[in-house]
Amino acid sequence: MEGGGEVLPRLLLRYLLVPVLLPSIQRGGTARRLMMMSLAAALGFLMLASSVGSVVSPCPAGLPGVPGFPGKDGRDGRRGPKGESGPMATTLHRSLKGDKGDTGPQGPLGKNGPKGPAGAAGEKGEQGEMGDTGSPGDHKRQYQSAFTVARLTNEHPVKNSPILFTREITNDHKDYDVTSGKFRCRIPGQYYFSFHVSHSANLCAALYVDGQAKASFCDHMSSAVQVASGGVLVALEAEQEVWLALNDYNGMIGTEGNDSVFSGFLVSPQ
Repeated sequence: MEGGGEVLPRLLLRYLLVPVLLPSIQRGGTARRLMMMSLAAALGFLMLASSVGSVVSPCPAGLPGVPGFPGKDGRDGRRGPKGESGPMATTLHRSLKGDKGDTGPQGPLGKNGPKGPAGAAGEKGEQGEMGDTGSPGDHKRQYQSAFTVARLTNEHPVKNSPILFTREITNDHKDYDVTSGKFRCRIPGQYYFSFHVSHSANLCAALYVDGQAKASFCDHMSSAVQVASGGVLVALEAEQEVWLALNDYNGMIGTEGNDSVFSGFLVSPQ
């Protein structure tokens, strides 16, 4: 069994000095830590010296002591000085252009813009092929007006009245009325009227338009039967009437071989 002088230093070292000195060493500054470590080393040397001279006890060794509590964390270190600036980027790194990206999808159709100015006239094209023959028109028939009528009688006409020419030689559109002896204008324009009459006595004929004489012709007898003629161009409006009449000299006749005719036709429409 160990002596009392040997046991006490080890008990102090294990249960009192070690739990007290170790936390102090961990918490203290550099000088304090060195002092505490020197003290711990001296105590350890003392305990070792006492163990060498001791007599081994026949009793079994005691149980290991309880581990001490872990020490507290030390304080944070001071902030270090600012480091040196790194190297600046080179011009090459700043100016390098990346690769071209992929083409994006087509956007929606935009609104129609304003109408642009008219372009210059193009060159004259080649003449096309002749087209098919068109259907017959009615232009000529639409602007036709003509008549020729005859008087077949030995009786002299009534004085100062429209002469009745009762035989139609040409009167397709019936513009001349054989019952009234008058021509009625259907198509406005320029008309030419003429007469060729046989007479057995003195004759004076006049062309009237709506009751107004436009021209007169007289022929006095120098033989048994004579022929007189005359003509005039007049401008007519629609519905105007034209006729031939005799005054007191009304010796006109119409017999076989001695015809008396009155004619008129449209020269140009208005």
